[in-house]
Amino acid sequence: MRGYTLPAGKVQISFSGGRTSAYMLHQILAVNNGLPDRAKVVFSNTGREMPETLDFVQQCGDRWNVPIVWVEDAERGGEVLFDVVSHNSASREGEPFARLIQRKKACPDQSKRFCTEHLKMLPARRYLMSLGWKDWSNAVGIRADEPHRLKPSTDKRVTRWFPLEDVTVSMVGNFWKSMPFDLRVKKGLGNCDGCFMKSEATLAALARDHPKRHQWWAAQEAAATALTKSAGGARFRDAFTRKELGDMVDRQGDWIFDAEDALCQTDHGECTG
Repeated sequence: MRGYTLPAGKVQISFSGGRTSAYMLHQILAVNNGLPDRAKVVFSNTGREMPETLDFVQQCGDRWNVPIVWVEDAERGGEVLFDVVSHNSASREGEPFARLIQRKKACPDQSKRFCTEHLKMLPARRYLMSLGWKDWSNAVGIRADEPHRLKPSTDKRVTRWFPLEDVTVSMVGNFWKSMPFDLRVKKGLGNCDGCFMKSEATLAALARDHPKRHQWWAAQEAAATALTKSAGGARFRDAFTRKELGDMVDRQGDWIFDAEDALCQTDHGECTG
């Protein structure tokens, strides 16, 4: 079995709640006889994950008998800290994300991805520092077919470890076909449901299939616009607001999902027009 021996010192295992990071966790557990106290598995919840993602995180912990620490961004008395939560108490209505937008008076976008830093990285980092950690390795589940994501940490305390550098998406898929459980999220709904890095087609499908979830993103744009001095208002994507996208889906109907050139199909924000 392919496995990954922990590096020396303290180790953070970043668990996004997706199949790839869960595969990484399983393979680490397989060759390290579980996890020593010097290693912590951390899942950062933004409040915009699908319920199935939260269930999957809980299942991985229960089935593999490994403690997974759930953290969220929190705010107390104006000082931004973190909360340790659980499957039962985790935010499910985007509360941490909404608070961040209110603090920043802006929406994160493809060029200013401050949500990743403030909702994912910092809560986990603050938790580990609260344990007295001074420096550590951070296992990140980035595959061989995602070389553009292989970036060193900008924090001198953290050394990123990429154990999946020779693993492909098909290898991860085959692994989950052999397992007795799986992530039950439909394609396009992983990570934050309406992430601005997803394609126009995926975001349009969210508006059609999960209108309440789509509306949350539209409401955040409206709330941030009321706080900003920017002439163009606040938006997650330069090309359209979520209200404009939702109105277009309502107006055009299902045909746009069948026409290849009606909606941009490219993720990661490459489409410019």
